[in-house]
Amino acid sequence: MTFRQIVRILGSDIKGERRLGDGLRKVKGLGFVFSGAVCKISNIDINEQVGNLTDEQIKKITDIIKEPLKHGIPVWMLNRRKDRETGENRHVVTSDLKFENEFDIKNLKKIKVYRGVRHSLGLPVRGQRTKAHFRHGKTVGVRKKSLVPAPKKEKETK
Repeated sequence: MTFRQIVRILGSDIKGERRLGDGLRKVKGLGFVFSGAVCKISNIDINEQVGNLTDEQIKKITDIIKEPLKHGIPVWMLNRRKDRETGENRHVVTSDLKFENEFDIKNLKKIKVYRGVRHSLGLPVRGQRTKAHFRHGKTVGVRKKSLVPAPKKEKETK
């Protein structure tokens, strides 16, 4: 068995020296609890280095992540329960998660819900105060015109 420096799981590159529990968290959409459940169901030690995994183990892990309900992961761990369109429970990862999130925000803007209006205006959505802390990346305060030096007055002699 050879040690791999980089292992690719669901489109994410994971360094081989990382623990499996921490390495799975590099996949977008997988958190601490879900990665622990995947390790437990696949019967792989959570402290195993990712570079030591065999191809069969990696395939088993990706199968569990793609279809968690078939492998016994409880419904409350999924990140997309009772989907609006289909009504089914599923777990979305990687680029699909980003696409679903953007689609949800576009839908909120389209139906002009309060949250959608806040998203479109670039304001905080979840009830934060607006006096100070949400203003990252925007111009804050008064913007001064570029300073031009005043023309020098010549002294008048009498």
